[in-house]
Amino acid sequence: MDTTHSTRSLSANLFFLFLLLSSNLLTFFLSSFSSCYFNPSTTTTSTTLSFDDYSASHLPPEFLAVTSPQLLPLGYSVNFDSDTIHPPVGHPCTLFANDLNRYMSYSVNGSCPDDELLAQKLLLKGCEPLPRRRCRPVVSPDYVEPFPLPLSLWSTPSDTSAVWTAYSCKNYSCLVNRKRNKAFDDCKDCFDLEGREKTRWKSGGGLDFSIDEVFATKRPGTLRIGLDIGGGSGTFAVRMKERNITIVTTSMNFNGPFNNFIASRGVIPLYVSISQRLPFFDNTLDIVHSMHVLSNWIPTKLLHFLLFDIYRVLRPGGLFWLDHFFCVEMQLEVYVPLLESIGFEKVKWAVGRKLDRGPELGEMYISALLQKPLKQSF
Repeated sequence: MDTTHSTRSLSANLFFLFLLLSSNLLTFFLSSFSSCYFNPSTTTTSTTLSFDDYSASHLPPEFLAVTSPQLLPLGYSVNFDSDTIHPPVGHPCTLFANDLNRYMSYSVNGSCPDDELLAQKLLLKGCEPLPRRRCRPVVSPDYVEPFPLPLSLWSTPSDTSAVWTAYSCKNYSCLVNRKRNKAFDDCKDCFDLEGREKTRWKSGGGLDFSIDEVFATKRPGTLRIGLDIGGGSGTFAVRMKERNITIVTTSMNFNGPFNNFIASRGVIPLYVSISQRLPFFDNTLDIVHSMHVLSNWIPTKLLHFLLFDIYRVLRPGGLFWLDHFFCVEMQLEVYVPLLESIGFEKVKWAVGRKLDRGPELGEMYISALLQKPLKQSF
């Protein structure tokens, strides 16, 4: 009986070893084959995400596919210090399963749903970066190319340059005229290129700094590239382009196709919220500008992180132009020390009352031109 049992045990072990070797050879063959061939209707993953069973069952398959770790076709990479890519996606995406399921519902290789409002809602909730999708975005069927430069800088683009489903206005004429509407809209006169946009940053005084004033603080030619945070319809970038300076403009699409409009003018839009780490390397930009967007509506701790991120991406000697930061008077004791704590040097500094809604509200503006030190001062 012992001999028979030993023989059976040996046979079982040999069979298991054969299966293991066969499985490894098959895996090697398939992984080698997959590096040369990809079927877009399927996704090869090395492992699954570390969601629990309940969470995974409530998340769409396309989301699990795009966020699952992927083996590198050529194996370990020194650059990655790994043999695996972990695709980035905003962690809070998983908190909004219903919205995420709607956003990730589409036919692979087909057309994307016309769901800009849903995508922006996810992004603003912190689902940033949004997960990628294997579908083609909606485009106007009558699309025409934008005006050529330099005509495009101060021309209202064709209505067919945008898809209007997500907005209350359905053409640019409506957006230009909404300044006459008492209902609130973000940057309600930004689309009127013959109105206030024509005069912005041309003259200075008090809280208003002119571009000429700012340029006078730096050696000619040293302001070359930069960022405008929450840049509305891209007029600051246009003003700088006219001086051969490249500015990237971040903007959301709050009830208007701001990103389409910016791009049609011939400057660069960047569709990110103020919550995201700025996608620039340390010590690289000559100037960062922001008008109105950085204000007291932002949680103080988030604002602190954001200000340090601005400091990070500016090169030594680079300028941060804080343009009309809004708060109420009692909050100055919070925001002035906060701004001073980052490490900038003050080049220009102005505090004044915001009076358009009446002095009794005690609303205030801070305008500041701040410089990152050429050498660390702490």
